[in-house]
Amino acid sequence: MKALIAGASGMIGSVILKDLLSRQDVTEVISLVRRPLSLEHAKLKEVQHDEFSHLEAVKEEFKGVDIAFFCIGVYTGAVPDPVFKEITVNQPVAFGEALKAGSPEASLSFLSGQGADNTEKSNVTFARYKGRAENRLMEMDFKRLHIFRPAYIYPVEKREEPNMMYRIMRVLYPLLKVVVPNVTSVQLGRAMVQAAISGAPKTILENQDIKDLPLT
Repeated sequence: MKALIAGASGMIGSVILKDLLSRQDVTEVISLVRRPLSLEHAKLKEVQHDEFSHLEAVKEEFKGVDIAFFCIGVYTGAVPDPVFKEITVNQPVAFGEALKAGSPEASLSFLSGQGADNTEKSNVTFARYKGRAENRLMEMDFKRLHIFRPAYIYPVEKREEPNMMYRIMRVLYPLLKVVVPNVTSVQLGRAMVQAAISGAPKTILENQDIKDLPLT
């Protein structure tokens, strides 16, 4: 299989990339990046591109794709609203359109988030924009589309946490995981690969659905 990923430098995208490169059934991985990663692999082809809302210049990379992953995101409040909307809505929609045009039979795993509002009426910007992106992707009628809505994601590999809330959540995670079905970065990344390759019972997967997905 040929795989295509946007967002391989992120917490979840990096897990997906590692999993794809380790699989014998994946023969080629195209990674769309703004900046090259410090990674070399015989299966990996990095394609540099700066504008993820406009993909005409790299449309050839979307041809012959079997499985695809969109994992680009930004934390609420980290950028002005127009930029947040561009990243959260316009970029995944552009990716979906390019994939549908180049590989109409491909399957797509999309990293959304808990609380995404498909009515697009929420007062919470994150919920409204994520819901809008989900709706536009579902309208494209992919052969297989799986939308992942994790809540807090525990980063298996240590990182610099983006804010105080995440620093607190990391400390409390050993207690919270007993009562709340949160997922780890590895669980989520591997689940997204599994769904793209073999399918999943639902189009939209919440935390418990992600945890219940059998992995191979």
